[in-house]
Amino acid sequence: MHVLGLTGSIGMGKSTAAKMFQLLKVPVHDADATVHQLMSKNGAAVKEISNLFPGNETANGIDRKKLGDAVFGQPEKLKQLEVILHPLVRQKMHRFIDRYARQRRELVVLDIPLLFETGGDRFCDSVLVVSCPKYIQDQRVLSRKGMTVEKYQGILDKQMPDMEKRTRADFVIRSNQGRRHSFQQVQQIIEKLGSSDKRASGTKGRRFSPHLSLVCKQ
Repeated sequence: MHVLGLTGSIGMGKSTAAKMFQLLKVPVHDADATVHQLMSKNGAAVKEISNLFPGNETANGIDRKKLGDAVFGQPEKLKQLEVILHPLVRQKMHRFIDRYARQRRELVVLDIPLLFETGGDRFCDSVLVVSCPKYIQDQRVLSRKGMTVEKYQGILDKQMPDMEKRTRADFVIRSNQGRRHSFQQVQQIIEKLGSSDKRASGTKGRRFSPHLSLVCKQ
C-alpha cells in the first residue's frame, strides 16, 4: 500500500484536492476532522484540555474558537495544546493506515495541513503539495468570514513557506489552473501510484519509483 501525504498552506486548495481523492474512491485521513472529533462531546482530548485550559468546555465539548483565541499569539500555550493533541491524532492516523493495509488497498491519503512541520512526512511514501500564487492565496484567505490580517499572518508564521514545501514535494498541483486541471492531476497521481503498488509495498517512508516525482511537479 502506498501512503500519500497531502498538504499545502492555508488557502492553497488542499481541502478541494482531498475531496477529489475521495470522489475517486481513495481513502483519506483528515487530520483537521480528527482534531475536531477529539475536542467534540466525549472526545478523547476534552478532559485534558479542560484541565489545562479551564473555561473552554461546553455541553458539546471544547469551544474551539474560544480556545483558539486563548492560545493565539501564545507559543507556550499552543505547545501545551499540541502535546495533548498530536499523539492522539497520530494514533488515529496509524489506525487508519493499518485498517486499509489489512484491506489491501493500493493507495491511501493523509490530509495533514502541517505535514512537514510536524514530521508527518516520515510516515508517507510520497508527498503531494497543493499550491497557488501568493496573491490568490491572500484573496482566498482574507475573504473568509472572521479572518483578519493579524490572524492570517499568525497562521502563516506557523507554516513552512510554500516554496520550501514545493521543493520537498514529490508532486505539486497548481490549484489556480482550474478544478478540471486539478482533477486530471489527481487522476494521474492515482494511476501512477496505484500501478507502483503492484511492484512495491510498505509504509516505511518514501518508497516509490523515481519517475513518479515529475508527474505533477512544475
